[in-house]
Amino acid sequence: MSSASSRRFSIGYALAPKKQQSFIQPSLVNLARDRAIDLIPVDSSRRLIDQGPFDCIIHKLSGPDWKDQLNRYTSANPNVPIIDPLDAIERLHNRISMLQVVSELEIPRSAASPATFGVPNQIVIFDSGTLSDPAASNGLKFPVIAKPLVADGSARSHKMSLVFNRDGLTRLKPPVVIQEFINHGGVIFKVYVVGDHVRCVKRRSLPDVTEENLGRSEVSVSFSQVSNMTMQDRSDDNYLEAMHLEEVEMPPLSFVAEIARGLRRAMKLHLFNFDVIRDVKVGNRYLIIDINYFPGYAKMPSYETVLTDFFCAIVNKKQIEGANSAPGETESSE
Repeated sequence: MSSASSRRFSIGYALAPKKQQSFIQPSLVNLARDRAIDLIPVDSSRRLIDQGPFDCIIHKLSGPDWKDQLNRYTSANPNVPIIDPLDAIERLHNRISMLQVVSELEIPRSAASPATFGVPNQIVIFDSGTLSDPAASNGLKFPVIAKPLVADGSARSHKMSLVFNRDGLTRLKPPVVIQEFINHGGVIFKVYVVGDHVRCVKRRSLPDVTEENLGRSEVSVSFSQVSNMTMQDRSDDNYLEAMHLEEVEMPPLSFVAEIARGLRRAMKLHLFNFDVIRDVKVGNRYLIIDINYFPGYAKMPSYETVLTDFFCAIVNKKQIEGANSAPGETESSE
């Protein structure tokens, strides 16, 4: 942002209390303030249209009332960017539609980066009767991960389980997404996207499942129980030491960035992350298993700088577009 400009910019944020507590850290507020960006909380007890003025609004709220408030505000303030459009965000509230966009991406392979990507085989089950049908798994190989179809951030949407056999399917509560579990070396790559910025980090994940594990007495276990499972003696401290997470090779950055750009354009979103695993059987095959809107950015290294750069880019773009729309001229459509 130009130091010659004395104008300050206001970015309103509409976040649930828990999200606000984790995201709006003093370090972020202070850095943004130093760069002429004031982060202003949106008062949920008042109408959005009566608040401001804002140069941009970021949010992670949902529901009919909030949608109506955003529509009214946008009608009255068409030049204020809303990050992000609610219709685009809602696509990520369904675990089937969220990954469909991945299958639609076309990213050419190159000799420098021969990696490929996709999504695990998965199906959605809408009724209990179908779960007891032997054909319901539609060729999926066990184990599978069972996830609620709705991914709205609620406690229920996070209740997932690892299912080892067909008997375990009958205990699930539809609607549910059944996704083939792919052994991935116990490591997940979390790719954070903030506008044009892409950052990939690695985290420990579920351990691989061996043939011996498939013969265990349990038909399924919840994710909260996985840490207590005996897979690869996971409860032993030696398991974590043996993983040597720091030695795990990262995916090619150019490859990950290209996927991020494709997803950003296809979904019309600025703030999201996606979880990637690497198939241990095919070392250069990566699978996207989840996409989340406005994730826990505070866990991302240097998140304050990345988000402040993004805020500056948004308001600068707004300034430039406003300057290019001279009085008396008609803006041409894109």
